[in-house]
Amino acid sequence: MKIEALAPQRVNENEVLIPASGEMKIPARIFAREEIRLEETAVEQLKAACALPGVEAALGMPDIHQGYGVPIGCVVALRDHVVPAAVGYDINCGMRLLTTPLRAKELDLKLIAESIHRDIPLGEGKKNVRLSRDDFVAVLEGGVRALFEIKHSGARAWEFWDDEEERPLLDRIEDQGCMDGDRSAVSDRAVERGKDQLATLGGGNHFIEIQEVMRIYDHALAQRFNLFEGQAVVMIHSGSRGLGHQVGDDYMRLARAYDDSHGGGQPNNNLCFLPIQSKEGQSYLGAMHAAANFAFANRHLMAVLVKHNFRHYYDDMPMHLIYDVAHNIAKFERHGGKLLLIHRKGATRAFDAEHMKGSVFADTGQPVLIPGSMGTASYLLIGIPDGARTMFSVNHGAGRVMSRTQAAGKRGKRGRKKREAAVSDQKFSKSMEGVYLICEDRGSIKEEAPAAYKDIDVVIETVIGANLAKAVARMVPRAVLKG
Repeated sequence: MKIEALAPQRVNENEVLIPASGEMKIPARIFAREEIRLEETAVEQLKAACALPGVEAALGMPDIHQGYGVPIGCVVALRDHVVPAAVGYDINCGMRLLTTPLRAKELDLKLIAESIHRDIPLGEGKKNVRLSRDDFVAVLEGGVRALFEIKHSGARAWEFWDDEEERPLLDRIEDQGCMDGDRSAVSDRAVERGKDQLATLGGGNHFIEIQEVMRIYDHALAQRFNLFEGQAVVMIHSGSRGLGHQVGDDYMRLARAYDDSHGGGQPNNNLCFLPIQSKEGQSYLGAMHAAANFAFANRHLMAVLVKHNFRHYYDDMPMHLIYDVAHNIAKFERHGGKLLLIHRKGATRAFDAEHMKGSVFADTGQPVLIPGSMGTASYLLIGIPDGARTMFSVNHGAGRVMSRTQAAGKRGKRGRKKREAAVSDQKFSKSMEGVYLICEDRGSIKEEAPAAYKDIDVVIETVIGANLAKAVARMVPRAVLKG
């Protein structure tokens, strides 16, 4: 469906309004400064989301860029429908941040990074922690909580598992690492793809980074989170691996078939929906939650291995978890007195203190983890009351400005170049100066070059300028592990 264009209107230096036109039921808003280029295709996708039935809000974050169905870096709020494409393929792709008591300059980065690499497989299709079918089902239905009950043998991660250390960390994971997963809604193909992939990183933009805290913006909050300037911290970015991808694919195809057989109504064939109360809608929610549980458990087990490696070389030191948060998920939340299904695709929840009542963040607000691109800064923020303007949501990263093919080029048969890389080898090397890099695929690593992404500092300036969250700390990478 082609939606008639009306010119976007800049509301202020941080916000753009896209008036409703054509089939749009509501206007769209994008939070972006003038310096942030807005792809026309991403804007069109956001406008299409405004044509969904029962839509209450469609918001673009500063990292907005073209995705499948809806842009990556968006929030879509619906009353009665769920849209699998508005969650995406990597369900509960998310972030985890661990602190150490060490200064980054004290570390032998090569030693510790390569040690972590030996324990955590990088790249697509890798396997690590293998579970029995019953134990794997328990993880799909119970997330991190299930890790305390299953058989602790057959994988290196269990050698360093300590119930006493791990159980209190549930309070520092979104939803305590457990959503209402339904194994029966997950295809056998999805189970087969994921059953041996726990404690693996994956490819693409996923990473494990050893970072240095370069700047503290709020010293009182930083102290609450065990942060200080010069400190070494570890950020983990990963999701639901092959299982989540298969769940996404299964239900996007199901939604397309459902809409076709029920008279259509979808804005386009990539943006199909399921009524929440339908059998199909309930199945998707159960399968999505199961994939989310897998992702929470995946990051948790990787963190166990990271902690072991640091302690092997630097004694049995405390390593605190600041938070673990999803950025591809749909969740029921109450906003403006309405119970809505909030789809966040490449967007991070950022609840204020009021919304974190009853949690360990009741007096600070929720920690918000925003990574940069490889070689650039990452940020820790907290949610604040004014975040209600975006249903307490912010961006999940910097956002691409180049496709992977554009950045790295494309080769034909026998290695002959078909498309020149926009990022030269020299430019890539310069952008990674001072960073120890481990990557599984040297041939495609430039796909994730800093130049392929927006300026994370400008992106964060937009978030702060729009008063959507408050900055706590800025970290820069010192060692990067990627697929």
